[in-house]
Amino acid sequence: MDNQYNYYNPNENYHHESTTASHTYQKHSQNKKKHRGAAMAAGTVGLAVLFGVTASAVFMATNFLGSSILGLNRNDDTANASSEQIDNGTSLSRSSSVVTSDVSDVVDKVMPSIVSITSMSVEEVQSFFGNTYQKQSAGAGTGIIIGENDSELLIVTNNHVVEGSDTLTVTFTDETSVEADIKGTDAAYDVAVIAVPVNTVSQDTLEALSIATLGDSAEVKVGEPAIAIGNALGYGQSVTTGVISALDRSVAETDSQTGVTRESSVSLIQTDAAINEGNSGGALVNVNGEVIGINSAKLVGDNVEGIGYAIPISDVTDLIQSLMNQETKQKLSEADQGLIGITGISVSDAFSQKIDVPAGVYVTEVVSGGGADEAGMTRGCIITGINGSSVDSMDALQEQLQYYTKGETVTLTIQIPQSGGEYEEQNVDVTLG
Repeated sequence: MDNQYNYYNPNENYHHESTTASHTYQKHSQNKKKHRGAAMAAGTVGLAVLFGVTASAVFMATNFLGSSILGLNRNDDTANASSEQIDNGTSLSRSSSVVTSDVSDVVDKVMPSIVSITSMSVEEVQSFFGNTYQKQSAGAGTGIIIGENDSELLIVTNNHVVEGSDTLTVTFTDETSVEADIKGTDAAYDVAVIAVPVNTVSQDTLEALSIATLGDSAEVKVGEPAIAIGNALGYGQSVTTGVISALDRSVAETDSQTGVTRESSVSLIQTDAAINEGNSGGALVNVNGEVIGINSAKLVGDNVEGIGYAIPISDVTDLIQSLMNQETKQKLSEADQGLIGITGISVSDAFSQKIDVPAGVYVTEVVSGGGADEAGMTRGCIITGINGSSVDSMDALQEQLQYYTKGETVTLTIQIPQSGGEYEEQNVDVTLG
């Protein structure tokens, strides 16, 4: 509220007194004019002094009130939230400054466990004239070093980062690069583990890198700080900060190649820390430098900003452990790849929800005398996994079969239809033909 001051004007008093004086005292007043003028001057000086003292006291009191009671001292850079108690007993919380946390120590701790991933793939493209030709394309992503065994460094990332790739290149923070192979993948949870042979990494690089510490995403709270580290836009590791915006989010993702839309199979962490293309597979960490999520997707739209998603690490810890224990896979030439002996179509998550069947590969035909036939598979069953890796489409199944040769036996997870529209899960061993 603006301060109001009433100023004293001695001229006004003098005018008032002179005009209200009786004419019978006019001569007397004139005789005393000089004395009255002197007295009035002295009074003016006295009032001026009094006003100065009063105004000074009011200013000091106002300053004290603003500084000590209302917490409005702008000279305190470390001002914390204070409380103003007003007459009716209501307490108002105020803050005079905004503090930005320094996360450099956290970044120094986590960064050596983050790698950039470059995937190269060859795809057939149809020209304007109807001809097809092969085109090589590159993709960028991020990975987190989560462990090692006697011969390999193990790195977790997103399945979509490595899916369809012919070669994978891992770049460490010291900018040295080596090739990697796929250990195991899970399309439903969008998680993959890749392996780098230790003997291909220099001793200096091995000494500089570190293994990430995994946190407990079940303890995450909305509003707490979040730090995202990843290979944004393929330019190398970078850092963005924000907060945990929400928990248990479900997001529909559309495959850019197939156009199939599917709901995420896991509840996601939402954050406003910027997550862009290339951040996929990177780490979402807390202020203790613990990985609480794997950055997976970004909701993009003209009217959307500051919404990113991460897979809660605690939800996929067992899955990651299982993928780490699989044998490292290397792609085979098409002539050496084995076949299951079926014809099938994809059942996407979205479609499976509409018709109430499991997502995977619906078997429309079993080739007589093939591996699937000999294993007892029949038309109508749905393939949902192979050797511990989930399968949610025909493309995903064919992707997995690139690592298995003719004559090799694989374990398929299938859903067999039962009466009443229910499905029963079974594992069958199929020798590839």
